[in-house]
Amino acid sequence: MDNKDAEKLFFIPFNTGGHWLLLAINPIREIVHYLDSLGNDWTTYPDMKVLIDTVLQAFRAQRDIQTSRRGANSITWIKVACPQQRNQIDCGYFMLRFMRDTLALGRLKIPTDYFDEFKCAFYTKDQVDEIKEEWCQFMIELNVCS
Repeated sequence: MDNKDAEKLFFIPFNTGGHWLLLAINPIREIVHYLDSLGNDWTTYPDMKVLIDTVLQAFRAQRDIQTSRRGANSITWIKVACPQQRNQIDCGYFMLRFMRDTLALGRLKIPTDYFDEFKCAFYTKDQVDEIKEEWCQFMIELNVCS
């Protein structure tokens, strides 16, 4: 990767041990967008933050970026105000929906107050069912269930 890749996002679905959330990472700019349908802060999952920070620091070292030029703690974590789940079981579908919404808009930057087109406090049952149906269709097309 080089500076022409400065606007690329990499999506990392992350399971904390019982909860799915989404990290959208721009490794060149060292920005981590944190989307959690339970509304927790990333400090709730310190092992996750250490892991991602370590990966980004290794990426920086591999690209020979001097730490003196970019402080060792220059990784920016941004909590995105995204739709919240109303139960304890839909986190995986929310994580998939966050990823899909971002890709559907074709945007390379995620606003801290989510996207106007998809902004809401909660997803409706129909919106959650829609992503469930898309996921099932995707799995069928991959022929995973045969």
